[in-house]
Amino acid sequence: MTDRPLLAALRDVETLPLPAFDTEAAEAARARQLELTKPPGSLGRLEELAEFLAGWRGQARPVIERAQALVFAGNHGVCAQGVNPFPQEVTAQMVANFERGGAAINQLCKLNGAALSVVALELDRPTRDFTAAPAMDEAETLDALQRGADAVDPQADVLILGEMGIGNSTVAAALAHAVFGGAARDWVGRGTGSDTAAIAHKAEVVSRAVAQHSGVSGIGLLAALGGREQAAICGAVLAARLARIPVLLDGFICTAAVAPLHAARPELLDHCLIGHASAEPGHRGMTSAMGKRPILDLGMALGEGSGAALALGVLRGALACHNGMATFAEAGVAGA
Repeated sequence: MTDRPLLAALRDVETLPLPAFDTEAAEAARARQLELTKPPGSLGRLEELAEFLAGWRGQARPVIERAQALVFAGNHGVCAQGVNPFPQEVTAQMVANFERGGAAINQLCKLNGAALSVVALELDRPTRDFTAAPAMDEAETLDALQRGADAVDPQADVLILGEMGIGNSTVAAALAHAVFGGAARDWVGRGTGSDTAAIAHKAEVVSRAVAQHSGVSGIGLLAALGGREQAAICGAVLAARLARIPVLLDGFICTAAVAPLHAARPELLDHCLIGHASAEPGHRGMTSAMGKRPILDLGMALGEGSGAALALGVLRGALACHNGMATFAEAGVAGA
């Protein structure tokens, strides 16, 4: 398989016209930060985040009135290689748990004011085992991309992305290895509880799969090595960009899901923030290669969008200070 037909079907993502960061709105936000009753830069990254949101929303004083969280779920043929200690039925069981409100992502979305939707993607039909064949054909990949794009609320002010899928830490490691190189073992971690021997086995599977699809690059990697939830995440990221919606990606698996977009065209991810630094060992190398710094670092590795949902609280804090603080003139305080 080559990646050219897939790229063509996506209207050639490498030349897709993209909304740009609004530098005037960001500069106006920066000017406001300098007028607020605090020493310049004293709120650290909160100031940067306020400017980031201003630039992507095109408003000097942006607000988060509608926060959307999407969790995409899929199953993977590579589980036939024994890469996960849990059966694939767990994916559907966890989706049901999300729908009942019993997972961590439910609590964090409720706490931080995000409307959560769970999108299950053909859980009864896993992708193919990518050690033997491409995980998906072009039609399947495009369908998952479209499902992800269609799920995005165009009126959202920020989008949180998460995933669920038994075996998808192996998929993530394969995408990271294919895009960023190194050794397969650099990208493989415990996932849902693999021991040392299982981690070594996962690394061997990842190495074999990436070698099997060595002629594929960019977006084509989604079909060769990805899953439906990874493709849906990419579709949601692209739809959010066209609507100028900032995106909070979750940890290792979400970041790896968009690695093919980075490989095809790094600026496709300019509107994306990384919610947290995952405890999975490959995540720091991946975020560094993408030139992105996670907002939180709490040793989390749950998935579900949980780290991104928690980071939404930081964005809300950044905008509460940016929009709510008095200026020196308003407070009658002498400025520097």
